[in-house]
Amino acid sequence: MRSSYIKLILLATIMFTACNKVPKNKNVLFILVDDFGYNDMSFRNNTFYETPNIDQLASESTIFNEGYANSRVCSPSRASIMTGKFTARHGITDWIGAPVKEEWRKKGRFSKLLPPEYIENLPAENITLAEALKQNGYNTFFAGKWHLGEEGSWPEDHGFDINIAGIGAGSPKGGYFSPFNNPKLKDNVKGENLSMRLADETAKFIKNNKEKPFFAFLSFYAVHGPIETTQEKWNKYRQKAENNGIESSGYTMGHFLPIRQVQDNPIYGGLVENMDDAVGHILSSLKEMGLDKNTLVVFTSDNGGVASGDNYSTSNLPLRGGKGYQFEGGIKEPYFIKAPWIKNTIKETNTPVTAADLYPTILDLVDANLLPEQHVDGLSLKSILKGANLPERPLIWHYPHFGNQGGEPSSMIRKGKWKLIHYYEDERNELYNLEQDEAERNDISLEHNSLTKSMLSELLNYLDGVGAKYPVKDPNYDKNLEQNYLNRISTEKLRNLEIERLNILDPDFKPNADWWGSKLTKE
Repeated sequence: MRSSYIKLILLATIMFTACNKVPKNKNVLFILVDDFGYNDMSFRNNTFYETPNIDQLASESTIFNEGYANSRVCSPSRASIMTGKFTARHGITDWIGAPVKEEWRKKGRFSKLLPPEYIENLPAENITLAEALKQNGYNTFFAGKWHLGEEGSWPEDHGFDINIAGIGAGSPKGGYFSPFNNPKLKDNVKGENLSMRLADETAKFIKNNKEKPFFAFLSFYAVHGPIETTQEKWNKYRQKAENNGIESSGYTMGHFLPIRQVQDNPIYGGLVENMDDAVGHILSSLKEMGLDKNTLVVFTSDNGGVASGDNYSTSNLPLRGGKGYQFEGGIKEPYFIKAPWIKNTIKETNTPVTAADLYPTILDLVDANLLPEQHVDGLSLKSILKGANLPERPLIWHYPHFGNQGGEPSSMIRKGKWKLIHYYEDERNELYNLEQDEAERNDISLEHNSLTKSMLSELLNYLDGVGAKYPVKDPNYDKNLEQNYLNRISTEKLRNLEIERLNILDPDFKPNADWWGSKLTKE
């Protein structure tokens, strides 16, 4: 009751302020790509993927080289974008639908720990970013992946006037070509591309609402698995992989699962370009409507590229790990902000920031009042766009789960160049100097014992202060069973992945029968 009362007070404050200070038509387009890795763009000297439209947006934006998602998996990150809070504070610490406690045993991983429960719907007492903008006179629109609760906790329940395709599912139920099998997205032409359809729906909303300020949130299901593309794009990227020289081995063994080491998956390459085509469509539509000069564009991802588990789609090297991992490859993201009305913005910055900062940043950039009681862990980055520096502050991640990709239950804190990882299986700590060791290969916790202790204390004090939940020991744990499982993974699973990788690169490869079907529709 108290939290609902606080929300009503804050909303009343926003409405009073909005009546006296309605922002001029400064629009907001937020583009969120799912599972898109830090190095999955061609402008980062990538020789395999082609992302000309994202590259162009980056060239017109301020690039945050040290931009982070707030979690290594999707739902927690998305909740942080919507609330401006770190995951331990808002309580969604794993992807919604992940098993907890004794249910985890059914995964057959024979783990030492049982993961704790987590909140499974975006808490209604929060004032979401959409609600804050709506109370400031914005028309609000959502298209794409939601994954923040089942019906009753969909975008329309959290401040969005229109919801296209946003449901509880974390992946596209019908794949990337129509029929989409989505109750919030009608099918048009059989074989229609999902990414382009979402961009087209967003463009239609903007066209119909351009007389008022709008907040359009384009949340691609791409590039999440199960990955699919067109035959033409598969051909293109298979040939690129061959021209680059196909490596005899594509994986190495991680702690729990193999991890991809090369970027040569032609299905994923095509899916990335399909998504980039859709980004180009929405940005071109903005320009054609004459709205590109007064529309703030934010571009980011919800976690790292999938190097392990799911579809083993990409490699994040030189960053270590990927989606689901505690390392930089799991949380470091593409992160751009284009604010056309801010003159002489800097081209790039190395200030560490997270997606929780986007809530106050967007409010600040459209001249709406900030809500510090809501976006408690986020700071406005407006001054950074102009070249200023933020004071050093702790950035915190909390993932007391195992997940599908092979990461370890752990929490992290970054301050300046230092990053500490605290592991829950054995209570060990690792410390890295990210300025000298972005690949996180040299643990220097013993060399900097006092720093390790102080950072650990700060991390645990924060977590305890927000009521974070922790994993507990499994009384049924059997070391031999876990070792037998890991032996199978490091032999059979690794061998099968190498066979599958070469099969996908074979000129005679044939996919499932239902996803070559987009030849006659625009991509």
